[in-house]
Amino acid sequence: MTADPMHDLYLQRLGFARLPPPTLETLRALQLRHTQAFPFETLAMLLREPVPLDLPSLERKLLRDGRGGYCYELNQLFLALLLRLGFDARGITGRVVMGGPEDARTARSHMALLVHVDDVPWLVDVGFGGMVPSAPLRLDTGSVQATPHEPYRITDHGDSRMLRAQVAGQWRALYRFDLQPQSTIDYEVGNWYVSTHPDSPFRDRLIAARTGPGLRRTLRDGHYTVHRIGAPRRQRTLDSVASVIDVLQQDFGIRVPAHPQLHDAIARRIRTEAVAS
Repeated sequence: MTADPMHDLYLQRLGFARLPPPTLETLRALQLRHTQAFPFETLAMLLREPVPLDLPSLERKLLRDGRGGYCYELNQLFLALLLRLGFDARGITGRVVMGGPEDARTARSHMALLVHVDDVPWLVDVGFGGMVPSAPLRLDTGSVQATPHEPYRITDHGDSRMLRAQVAGQWRALYRFDLQPQSTIDYEVGNWYVSTHPDSPFRDRLIAARTGPGLRRTLRDGHYTVHRIGAPRRQRTLDSVASVIDVLQQDFGIRVPAHPQLHDAIARRIRTEAVAS
């Protein structure tokens, strides 16, 4: 395998000094460490910036610029790494239903990965925000599957499957998916919809998420929450732009861009949320 400085940097961020073998143990370690190292964040959509999916742009943003991204960015970059390591992997898409009716016909707006290890299929996802699975999930069973965070399960749902997570003792549907092969244009269309359409849940919103050992951090505009496994969640309201930027930098590890519209965009979200509450 030829040297690749960018992927070497990627692996270093994930705690690997050398190329690991394409095993299930490696896959588990990569996914857990990835959700801890690379935050989910929507600053680009808040600032109405383009979200390119070509590999050089993703490498620059996530590996060089100290930023995070959302599902198309995080899972595209992770897929490139898995393929370089020799995994049998490809992208799939899903329809997010979290917070709504399970049978809602939502858009195919989420990207995840299908990975085979020793002929066993696994759902792998490093880009589902505050409920991102922190371990691969076996596809050929409907049983409850433990992860370093919440339990998950995958159930049949008509002609597709449903990913569910157990939160506070309740099973919540997250997204419906199938294994239909996808091409580059499918991701481009989905990415364009999610990043630009007025009805997108990420349009003009500030959302960030990151896992840690035994915890999850989430930020939604001015509402910051820390979920510790087995403990009550801690919430606080951030009432200034400076406090939001400080949390993004210190708690999520995001190198906040020096954008001329950033201050006003965050202030607008804080005001909107204050009025709504």
